[in-house]
Amino acid sequence: MSSPKPPHTVLAAAEAIRKARSSMAPIAPISETFGITGLEEAYEVARVNTLAALDSGRVIAGKKIGLTSKAVQQQLGVDRPDYGVLFTDMECRDGDELPMARLMQPKAEGEVAFVVGKDLSDADLTWSRFLLGIEYALPALEVVDSAIANWKITLADTVADNASCGLYVLGTEPRRITDFSLQTLGMDARRNGEVVSVGSGVACLGHPLKAAFWLAQTMAGLGQPLRAGDLILSGALGPMFTFNSGDELALDLGPLGRLKCRAI
Repeated sequence: MSSPKPPHTVLAAAEAIRKARSSMAPIAPISETFGITGLEEAYEVARVNTLAALDSGRVIAGKKIGLTSKAVQQQLGVDRPDYGVLFTDMECRDGDELPMARLMQPKAEGEVAFVVGKDLSDADLTWSRFLLGIEYALPALEVVDSAIANWKITLADTVADNASCGLYVLGTEPRRITDFSLQTLGMDARRNGEVVSVGSGVACLGHPLKAAFWLAQTMAGLGQPLRAGDLILSGALGPMFTFNSGDELALDLGPLGRLKCRAI
């Protein structure tokens, strides 16, 4: 049985976001223009655009978690994170150049990335089975980017815009999650050598693995479980920061490792 066709407003909002990203021209909040204010509708907008991306040949690499900061949750009036889809063409690695031509109004934040080693498909996923399914961790710099002008977003706007996904940069030396404390992990992010963001693992929903567990349970409950090889971006360890073409970005996550990249 085919799923019901999304209502006209959902389709129109999804098209507006696609056009904004393809033309590199930010738009007014879709929460205002199209009246998309509920989470269910917002995720449906994102789903329509995910299907369009898959139809165009893009490939899913995993999921990202947003709104893991209690301060940001309070600002948007929510009590839980959100999630978005990562595509393989968003991926960069340590030492790569960030293609600014693909970004409208980018910001970056330091995160812990996890790679899933075993399918996390249990309907009642337990903590122990979840931990067994995480293969390793990597340092990650997420580049968030909004199709909404001047980042004037509500919760519905960022959810509909695929959780404001842009690009992500991964370190190249994986670490086992049992080798160090992720909760007390320190984070130092620099732009052109100047410290622009500091934080720690506890800022990410209390623990980066706790955030990843929330995602694994959520996706399993939706019938879209995380699979072996999937990437999880677990959420910011500190404040996001802006950058421009030509800037050198560096991330230091202590025992988890370091990475650098340059915006061009």
